[in-house]
Amino acid sequence: MATKQDYLKNVVKHIDIKEHNVVKLVESMEAMAFSARDLNRAAQIYDKMLRDKDCAIILTLAGSLFSAGLKKVVYDLITNNMVDAIVSTGAIMVDQDFFEALGFKHYIGTPFVDDNVMRDLHIDRIYDTFIDEDELRICDDTTAKIFDSLEPRPYSSREILWNFGKYLDENGGPKVDDSVIYAAYKHNVPIFVPAFSDCSAGFGIIVHQTNHPDKHVSFDSGKDFLELTQVKLNSKETGIFMIGGGVPKNFTQDIVVAADILMENAPMHKYAVQITVADVRDGALSSSTLKEASSWGKVETTYEQMVYSEATIAMPLIAGYVYHKGAWKNRSKREFQKIFNKKEVNV
Repeated sequence: MATKQDYLKNVVKHIDIKEHNVVKLVESMEAMAFSARDLNRAAQIYDKMLRDKDCAIILTLAGSLFSAGLKKVVYDLITNNMVDAIVSTGAIMVDQDFFEALGFKHYIGTPFVDDNVMRDLHIDRIYDTFIDEDELRICDDTTAKIFDSLEPRPYSSREILWNFGKYLDENGGPKVDDSVIYAAYKHNVPIFVPAFSDCSAGFGIIVHQTNHPDKHVSFDSGKDFLELTQVKLNSKETGIFMIGGGVPKNFTQDIVVAADILMENAPMHKYAVQITVADVRDGALSSSTLKEASSWGKVETTYEQMVYSEATIAMPLIAGYVYHKGAWKNRSKREFQKIFNKKEVNV
């Protein structure tokens, strides 16, 4: 009879854009057609963002990206000053990044298995990737432990994830050298997760609040929105690099409208790139293309590009192109974490 160890053998390896100079490959796509030409233009737009001295760059992440091998790409974007703020789903940051920072792994699997057997072995399947459910429960418990250590009050997700980074820092550092949460903590890049309960931290918060019914930590989604809007208000121009859609995409686009409602003079996002496999016709594309978002006053249409491609293919090519073009070397750091209250937590 098969055991858990029979399935959890081959570790998912995160692609390293520094090892592969794809500039000539991506440049050659400019003379092609269809998605290749779209990808080339998207890469050029991202490069423009980095060369624009007035532009702050917001990365949005949705989908099971880090479990699929894209974590080091985002780590390199942070450590090489190619992104200034991140808006993500909770699963990417907690169940995948923080999970690996605690020393656990994702494993190469297959969709052609009996999922009832997987359930019996406590193996969770993410399409063709496996994860140990027992290890994920440790991640859940660790988030509850962090919540227990904080002053009971409402927190933005940015504050919470800053404390996750602080926890790693105070407990010997992450068990891997490419933790996104830890890199963001060290480089003052704020991370926002507007639907924070929808992840391992959600299990941690219900345990924490059950054990502390009168005084406890809670998530303040309104504060999330205000703080990300402040990132916009502290930037002359903004560009967004969107992987997938969902809440991170809409949340980031909406800060332009929020700034207008606050009667602040904030321009639309000057640059926008989105990688997606979703279709707009049935509403699956988070309801809109980038051009449609312009009708809402969110995105300018001069430098926008949709790339209809799966993220594990397109993201390393675009990110690798801009990394090896090197515009980040002369770019000023924003360190938006510093615009918020420096007294993040009372422990």
